[in-house]
Amino acid sequence: MKLKRFTVLCTALTLTGATVAPAVAAEDSHLKLAERLREAIVAQNFKDVIDLTPPESTVAAATARSAGPREKYDQTPAELMKRAQSRMALSAEAAGKPLHQTPNMDAAIIELDPIGRPKSVANVLLSPQYPNGVVVPVKRSGLSTDQVRYRWWDDTEWDVNGGKGTRDVLAGRENAPVDFSSPYPASVLKLMVGFGVLRLADQGKVNLDADYTYDPNPVRAACGGPSVKKIRQHFDEMITKSQNESTCALIKMIHDLNAWDAVNQSFVDLGMPTLMVTGTIPGNGGRWIGSNMSGLDTAKLLLLVNGGPGVLWTTDKGKQITRNELSTSSRKFFQETLLGQGHNEMLSTPNWCGRDYPVQGLPQQVPSRWIQPDGTVKVGDAIYDRDVRPCNEAAEVTFAHKTGWVDTTGSDAGIVKSFRGKDKRNYIVVVFCNLGTDYVDANRPADPPGVYPVLYTQKYAQLGKAIDNIMKNV
Repeated sequence: MKLKRFTVLCTALTLTGATVAPAVAAEDSHLKLAERLREAIVAQNFKDVIDLTPPESTVAAATARSAGPREKYDQTPAELMKRAQSRMALSAEAAGKPLHQTPNMDAAIIELDPIGRPKSVANVLLSPQYPNGVVVPVKRSGLSTDQVRYRWWDDTEWDVNGGKGTRDVLAGRENAPVDFSSPYPASVLKLMVGFGVLRLADQGKVNLDADYTYDPNPVRAACGGPSVKKIRQHFDEMITKSQNESTCALIKMIHDLNAWDAVNQSFVDLGMPTLMVTGTIPGNGGRWIGSNMSGLDTAKLLLLVNGGPGVLWTTDKGKQITRNELSTSSRKFFQETLLGQGHNEMLSTPNWCGRDYPVQGLPQQVPSRWIQPDGTVKVGDAIYDRDVRPCNEAAEVTFAHKTGWVDTTGSDAGIVKSFRGKDKRNYIVVVFCNLGTDYVDANRPADPPGVYPVLYTQKYAQLGKAIDNIMKNV
């Protein structure tokens, strides 16, 4: 029987092992896309990934990994290489154990029509409570859901509490049928910082071409020392190189303007209430652990940045959201910066073109700004040893995206557009998961000395490729 838009389901539906929560259902096309996404996620069999810091039988031992919320920053290339090489002294099997439970993953897709308007949407959650995935019902008009009780991420709770969180992200969701701990977004949170900077620029409070003097008090190691740079340069470094120093500077700049409350409120007013940056230090822009993002709201933020015509969605309060929430110049700058991403290494893996490991993911073109005369890639201090020109010649899409990684986070979010003459696709994809740099594949080969290490399980690249294949055929 064909489901009509906004039909209320009285009971949970079962789709080939997947639970669809009782809620407002989307149209058949949305459910079909979500079911294909769910199947692609489950097919990766994430539970055979090796945990390099497995929890022990006691809570005390497990808290060695995490004693509640703590500081999390992407590590520098030098730190990552040192860590990867020390770990590779032992095989993955000797250094860790297979995952003791299903990981938490929040994956969202928004399919776009040829001019950038939302055509269909899918959101799937994976967790120990939903080992076969749960399809989230999405309200078509708002591209939203009220059927998920989002919880703040905590490593220890995931390790020893069966993946169940205890702190609510949003009030009023206590009776929602799906209970889910949102993985920490890691450096994908920089999308929220970027949005805040550009909103302030559109309001005339920030000049992207002005110098910003970053004078941290106190100095925080992860944020670096004093600097003077153009705001535009800080923005570019934050997105394309995931540079923490520039991110801290921009967060502090927003604090200087007493504008963080307004930025966070704007996410609520625009119908993206799970997006927030809270608890950062005004004096240096550090301490990012109070940041949260759901896959669905992150996809909507990218939809706004992409900027199709007309009403993109309508909030629960009836506000019609259009691309004009950011100016044309701000959206263009944001898009161009995301297209300049240097770290193409999760859902897409062209920086390691031609390697047997990791497998090639979403068939993305590497931006030319990072390619050296010999075809290899260098992003700041991160050196990749493969000639990417063959993969660029075979590339089918651009991927304007932001990655994020810490020990217990792997994340990637961006806008995919096909090249002329290639199979047509135009979509937004977001994946948040708690499998970060502490989790590796069995039989993973060692990274060559001095080369930027493979940060994640290659199952992410396999998933990226699977999602792209789905979007070729929707």
